[in-house]
Amino acid sequence: MPSYIGALDQGTTSTRFLVFDRGGRIVSSAQKEHEQIYPQPGWVEHDPDEIWFRTTQVIAEAMQQGGLQPADLAAIGITNQRETTVLWDAKTGRPVHAALVWQDMRVGDAVSELSRDGGADRFRARTGLPLSTYFSSLKIRWVLDHVPGLRQRAEAGEIRFGNIDTFLVWHLTGGLHITDCTNASRTQLMNLETLDWDAELLDAFQIPRPILPRICSSSERYGEATLDAVKGVPVAGILGDQQAALVGQTCFNAGEAKNTYGTGCFLLMNTGGQIVHSRFGLLTTVAFKLGGAKVQYALEGSVAITGALVQWIRDNFGLIGKSPEIETLARTVEDNGGIYFVPAFSGLYAPYWKHNARGVIAGLTRYTNKGHLARAVLEATAFQTREVVEAMEKDAGVPVGVLRTDGGMVENELLMQFQSDILDRDVVRPKVKETTALGAAYAAGLAVGFYASLDDLRAQWSVDRTWRPQMDADRREKMYGFWKKAVTRSFDWLGEE
Repeated sequence: MPSYIGALDQGTTSTRFLVFDRGGRIVSSAQKEHEQIYPQPGWVEHDPDEIWFRTTQVIAEAMQQGGLQPADLAAIGITNQRETTVLWDAKTGRPVHAALVWQDMRVGDAVSELSRDGGADRFRARTGLPLSTYFSSLKIRWVLDHVPGLRQRAEAGEIRFGNIDTFLVWHLTGGLHITDCTNASRTQLMNLETLDWDAELLDAFQIPRPILPRICSSSERYGEATLDAVKGVPVAGILGDQQAALVGQTCFNAGEAKNTYGTGCFLLMNTGGQIVHSRFGLLTTVAFKLGGAKVQYALEGSVAITGALVQWIRDNFGLIGKSPEIETLARTVEDNGGIYFVPAFSGLYAPYWKHNARGVIAGLTRYTNKGHLARAVLEATAFQTREVVEAMEKDAGVPVGVLRTDGGMVENELLMQFQSDILDRDVVRPKVKETTALGAAYAAGLAVGFYASLDDLRAQWSVDRTWRPQMDADRREKMYGFWKKAVTRSFDWLGEE
C-alpha cells in the first residue's frame, strides 16, 4: 500500500510540490518562483505555460529528492491561487492570453458599469460576492472581448476556461476539464445553493456556457496523472488555497477560523451548512465539500496586500535583500515612529471593497528612517487583520477567541506578537506550518482511503507556539485609531468619502 500523499500548491508567486507521510510530516518538497508581469499600472499577469513548466519541474524534483516512484503515492491533491483566470485552446491546451491574476484591476470600469444597475451587491444573494475586480467573471469577459475572434470560438466550444486548478488538472491528466466547488464559488458565476453554474449570471456577465468546467466536490477521484514522474497516481483533491488552509488547520466545525498570511491575508470562518450573508463587508464562500458529505460554507475576509508589501519593499526599494530580513530591520527601532502604511495597491478588499483606493504612507517626518518603514509594513498586515476579525464577529455573532495562523509570514515573530497585541487575543501557530498544501493532501487522502476520517486529521493538529497580548489597552486603541484615519486618506486620494 502507498505510504505517501502528494500536494501540488500553486500560489501567486511560486509553485511547490510536497510529499507528506501519513502523519502529515513533509518527506520531500521542491519550489520554484514564476514571473510577475505588470504590463501597466493596476494590471497583473502570469504566463500559464511557465506555471505548467514550473509544475512539471517541482513534481519531478520532489519525487527524485525523496527517491520516490509513482506507486509510492496514494493520490495527489491540488491547491491553487484563486480567481486567477486562464483561457486556452481546447485542442492544443495552449493559452490564448496571459492569465489575469486575482490582483489585476483592469476591469474596474466594468465593475462601475454593472454596479449602476442594482449596486455592488446585485449578485451577492446568489454568489456571496460583491462586484469587484477580484473575481473571475469580468476577467473572463475582458479576455473574450479583447482577443479577436475569441468570443465566437468560445461559443463554438473551441475554448476552455479555468482558474489555475482547472488549467493544471487539464494538463496533469491529459484533458480532464473540471473544477471543485470552492474554486467555482470564486468565479461569481456559481450559485451557492445549487453548486452549479447559474444561467442568469452567465447571461449578465456574457459568459458562454461551453467554456466552463464541470463542478465537482473537493475530495473525490477525478482521474489519473499522465505526467511521467507521477504517472497513474489518482488526482483526488482540489481546494482553493484559502479553503485548503482551513482544511489543513482542521477547522471542520462551525465557528472555527484560521488566518493565512501570504501574498494577501485571508481569514476564513467555517459556518457549517448555513449560508451566512455578510452585512459588514465580508464574502460568503464555499468552505469545502468532502465527497458525498454535505457542503460546508464559510465567511471570508480578504486582504489584497500583506506579504506582497514586503516583496515590494524588497524589489522596488532594495531596503532588504530577502523577505525575512524585514523583521531584523523592523527590530532596529522601538516603534513605527508615527507612520502608518495603507497598501491599497489593488484597491482595498474587506471590509471596504474600494477598488479605486490607493496606497498611502501617513505620518512621515524628518525623524522617520527605514526601520520605522519596516515596522509600518509589518503592522499594516496586523491592522488589516483586526478590521476583518471585527467584521467577522459582527456577521457571525460569535467571538474569534483564538486566531489560528499559517502561511509564510507566521515565521515573523515580531509580526505575530504585534498581531496578538492589536487584536487583544491569543495567536496560535501550528507545528505543521504548510497547512495549505496539507489541506490539499488531506482532501486527496480522504478520497482514496489514505485517511479514514476527519477525527484522524484532527488528532494530527498541534500547537507550535502561542503569542499572548502584552500591549496596554490605551496604546492599542490609539494606534488603531491612527490606522483608521490613514485608511480614510487612501479614499481621499480620488476624492471619495
